[in-house]
Amino acid sequence: MVTGGLLIIGLAVALGVLAVVAAASGQLHIPATEVASGFLRGLGVDLGPAASHPRADATLWSVRFPRVAMAMVVGAALAVAGALMQGAFGNPLAEPSVVGVSAGAAVGAAAAIVFGLTAFGAWTSVVCAFVAGIVTTTVVYLFSRSNGRTEVVTLVLTGIAVNAVAGAALALLMFLGDTQAREEIVFWQLGSLNGSRWDHVLVVAPLAVLGLVLAARLARPLDLLALGERPARHLGVHVERLRIHSILLVGLLTAAAVSFCGIVAFVGLVVPHLVRMIAGPGHRLLLPASALGGAVCLLAADLLARTAVDYAELPLGMVTAAVGGPFFFWLLHRTRRTAGGWG
Repeated sequence: MVTGGLLIIGLAVALGVLAVVAAASGQLHIPATEVASGFLRGLGVDLGPAASHPRADATLWSVRFPRVAMAMVVGAALAVAGALMQGAFGNPLAEPSVVGVSAGAAVGAAAAIVFGLTAFGAWTSVVCAFVAGIVTTTVVYLFSRSNGRTEVVTLVLTGIAVNAVAGAALALLMFLGDTQAREEIVFWQLGSLNGSRWDHVLVVAPLAVLGLVLAARLARPLDLLALGERPARHLGVHVERLRIHSILLVGLLTAAAVSFCGIVAFVGLVVPHLVRMIAGPGHRLLLPASALGGAVCLLAADLLARTAVDYAELPLGMVTAAVGGPFFFWLLHRTRRTAGGWG
């Protein structure tokens, strides 16, 4: 096992290096030293080499820095949401989409696009996506309760049913919409950080930070729950309340993330599991390490999405799914082999 300090430091260094590389890369290449000096100049500190291109600083501050910041925030939020799901329900295959928040957000955004809703101006589709994601999470939770308890199997099956209904609703909305609306819905479903701005970051970041802080307070109860429900209850953990809080935080983190960038799959599944394999199951380390790992993962995926093909940008959700899908198959095989099956 890697010690917690080494893992956190390693992930932080990787994130810093990757952030500089991401900010430097694009159709207009900007040397790493100029990225650093451009960042300092934006903060009012004139230090380092001058920009070699007249629009370098404007490109950094209006396009690339907001996109890098958004990738970090969204990646951290999705990864911590996945860690909470896996810890609260004791299932390494759990991820935020299980509670239907991503599918619900997609329906909310699609409805705003198709029906031309403008109650919140340019932010209408974002607000609708966020609200619909939270509502969907609440519905899944309420329908999965039985005799005052929330069982894992019931939650998963309810999530599958709600995701199916949301898929049908999306298909209907695409049928009702015109060509432009269909293109917008498809673009939203595929996920992208293109067009990220500072005002977007300033909306998502506080919600994500709030979710991360509240998640950190659940670290000890989640560690106790890993011993089993009965031992956790004897040690003073209110298991059902813990799961309610976890589901609400998952809804908050995921809805905030996907409202601006669309559906991004597998980050909440892959990152927490990898961190758990490297550093162990303790949530005091798992949650912050997952946040850093999620930021690294999504920043790397976004860098690949916008640089793999010249003068084109791959859908971010496609890139994360292309990596996460094979990992999921490997995880299924590994779990069956080590646990002797699912029964």
